[in-house]
Amino acid sequence: MSVLFGLRFDFRNPDIAGTAMADRYAAALDMAEWADERGCVSIAVSEHHGSADGYLPSPLPMVAAMAARTTNVRLMVAALIAPFYDPIRLAEDLVVLDNLSKGRVDLVVAGGYVHEEFEMYGVPMRERAARVGEVVATLKAALSGEPFEYRGRTIRVTPEPFRPGGPAILLGGSSEPAARRAARIADGFIPSVPEVWDFYRDEVQRLGRPDPGPSPIGSNRTVALAEDAESGWQRMAPFFLHETNAYGAWQAQDDIASPYRTVETADDLRKSGQYAVLTPDELVDELRAAPFPFAMFHPMCGGMPVDLAWSSLRLFEQRVVPAFA
Repeated sequence: MSVLFGLRFDFRNPDIAGTAMADRYAAALDMAEWADERGCVSIAVSEHHGSADGYLPSPLPMVAAMAARTTNVRLMVAALIAPFYDPIRLAEDLVVLDNLSKGRVDLVVAGGYVHEEFEMYGVPMRERAARVGEVVATLKAALSGEPFEYRGRTIRVTPEPFRPGGPAILLGGSSEPAARRAARIADGFIPSVPEVWDFYRDEVQRLGRPDPGPSPIGSNRTVALAEDAESGWQRMAPFFLHETNAYGAWQAQDDIASPYRTVETADDLRKSGQYAVLTPDELVDELRAAPFPFAMFHPMCGGMPVDLAWSSLRLFEQRVVPAFA
């Protein structure tokens, strides 16, 4: 049995990273090409705005660049913050992206939660649900390639998507309302935490559709590889700490259900088990014990320097993948 893997990127680049953002973007494209050539099944990019550490604010151009450097891997925006987009402009961008990638792009739509971002865009947070609903409905109509009614006028988005119906439109979220909304209006649901999946599952069946089964996500855990796990942890921990504390500060604004929380020290973070540095042999043992051997890497997590990120990926390529050949 071969091992499957995926990558995700959010492009945090705090001062401690010592990396130019242009170099970080270039490295991600190199990593996408490397991963595609080695059978990677998915690459995801995320979106936030006005972040002091440069978190990726514009995911569609990044996915387009990755599409141009890859052939087979599926690409996902997880998640696009719908309230900040004009639905028609977004539909046109997605049609181009769908053709550019030859149907390899999927989209997770979310309502957002960071107060400063809504202030930046001048969007009231109370409008989130309505704006998400409008974006999803508009995208589904626009990506059909047929004329449709939009705010009292008939329009048609061209050209037609490469993939009939265009990219899959899923919803993300961490609450019961978001889960039930996804069942009603979207092609699927990607929960932020597994606990809310059962609300989606219940709503899908209440609507008379087949049971979607158990949650597609488990507990959130970021894993990196090093020849020596202890020295690897010492080098990587500051970046893990930056990530969890940056997310934790955002999500504490409204006590959002989240896998992230602020912690005081790297030792506290290590005890939580949310981040781990393993040797290749340790990862092989974990994957062999799993019902389905899949590894998800966040190689530049929290601003991880490019060389450190590559060292982890190379160990996976050279020491883990051959163990499943």
